Amino acid sequence: MQARRSSALMRVSIVVLVLSIPAFSQAQLSTLIREGQAAIDASDYPRALQIFDQARQLAPDNLRVQQGLLLSLLQLGHLDEAEQIGKAVTLRWPEDAELHHWLGLAQFKKRENPEALTSLRRSEALDGSHSDIHFDIALVLLSDSNYGDAARELEESIHLDPKQALPHVLLGRAYQNGNRSVDAVEQFQTALRLDSDVPLGHYHLGFAYASLGRSADAIAEYKKELARSPGNPAVLYQIGHCEVESGDWKSAIDNLTKATKIDLHNADAFYDLGKALFLQGDIANAEKVFRRSIELKPSNPSPHYQLSRALEKQGKKDEAKAELETFAALKKAQPVTSGMAAGPIQ
Repeated sequence: MQARRSSALMRVSIVVLVLSIPAFSQAQLSTLIREGQAAIDASDYPRALQIFDQARQLAPDNLRVQQGLLLSLLQLGHLDEAEQIGKAVTLRWPEDAELHHWLGLAQFKKRENPEALTSLRRSEALDGSHSDIHFDIALVLLSDSNYGDAARELEESIHLDPKQALPHVLLGRAYQNGNRSVDAVEQFQTALRLDSDVPLGHYHLGFAYASLGRSADAIAEYKKELARSPGNPAVLYQIGHCEVESGDWKSAIDNLTKATKIDLHNADAFYDLGKALFLQGDIANAEKVFRRSIELKPSNPSPHYQLSRALEKQGKKDEAKAELETFAALKKAQPVTSGMAAGPIQ
């Protein structure tokens, strides 16, 4: 009888203990989740990771904990672990759009574009009501040069949230690469109205103007970009390129010389500098610069053509003929392209 009573008391004690643990743990868990979310809101991802990892020990099967853990790993750049956990939790909660979204971002950052697109499309199918999922899908599509589909995703992103400047910039880039320069100009202008400091807004607007033959407008925009990032060789090159096209060879030589001194490997900048020198009448230096452009990008036919002209001007007829033949052979070997020009116009 005594043994039976002791056994009954033990069972009661165990039940009380089991029932008391969740009540205590739930309060602790709620506190940890609140603290972890506060750390994420403050962009303190190391602390958020620490908190959500602690919470995971307490409640490994809690969706909110796993969301916080995955987001923290993603933001800290722990991509292998983020992908590993992301794959596990999307199997456990296959209908959670955020988990698929963050798994897709981890895969995209690891340059696993097909896997990233699958995960992001799944997130979009579960909940496409947020602009950021369309924006992130567009990033993957842009990196794959799929400009048409990227444009459609960005259009939807802007429809859902028209006040963000960056999607307008990326939509402009998608339009530009799809030979829709007029539409691209409108998007870049909209982006700059929304945020005058949007990254590369003036640069891309300048490029769109240049593609429309509006060299003066392009130069004005590039100069605005140059004021934001003085000495940027890419911007100096674009200014010089437009100046060559518009006939301002003196300014072009100045800006392209600066660009080539900063970036010693930009073959196109050397090519345009050679053209400006040639047009200015400095044939000997033009020859040297064209040779440098060829050294940097030997498969480009255009510098060989211009070098042939420079050699011809100096009476070096045999060398000029050889360069012209090289130009013709390289031109013939080039694949037929469509869309935006891939190289400089002769």
